Amino acid sequence: MLTLFHHPMFATCRFVRLAFGEYGEELALIEEKPWTRRKEFLALNPAGTLPILLAEGDVPIVGAMVIAEYLDETRGVLKRDKRLFAEDPMERAEIRRLTDWYLNKAESEVTRHLVRERVLKPVMPETAGGGSPDSAAIRAARANIRQHMKYTNWLAGTRHWLAGNRVTYADLAAAAALSVLDYLGEIDWREHSAARQWYT
Repeated sequence: MLTLFHHPMFATCRFVRLAFGEYGEELALIEEKPWTRRKEFLALNPAGTLPILLAEGDVPIVGAMVIAEYLDETRGVLKRDKRLFAEDPMERAEIRRLTDWYLNKAESEVTRHLVRERVLKPVMPETAGGGSPDSAAIRAARANIRQHMKYTNWLAGTRHWLAGNRVTYADLAAAAALSVLDYLGEIDWREHSAARQWYT
């Protein structure tokens, strides 16, 4: 069984778990607190970031999209119409664009800040950056949610799925990001009916 080093409140880690779940693959999960900078963890990834997949032969594969590419190449190509990537290069480009939107753009503008300020800082030691939440960072992230939700609502309202006619990595990336915000009670679904219907 493959092993995933993850944190349950990181959208990138949720994305990887969703992808493996779509393919019916089980994962052994190890919850990691990257701010502790454990030696064993840094030996797997000196950058100290998540997620990390220990693949066959205990080779570490680092980063959500790198893991997704590995999963597609080793499992996805056998899934035919359930594959989370497309065969067509232009369709694959759109899937990659939207996956990047949610795992990088939304992460850097919204999710990372709310998770850090509301969830992580209260439990992190001060030496690792813990302490009281930064209200200015929270306000800025909340202001940014609106644009991301408007865009998601537009995508969901004009397409069958976010990147086209079937479920792809783009949908899983968006679902992972929004699930974190939804868990924190940060999304007003009443204003985004198409996104709500897609999400549920």
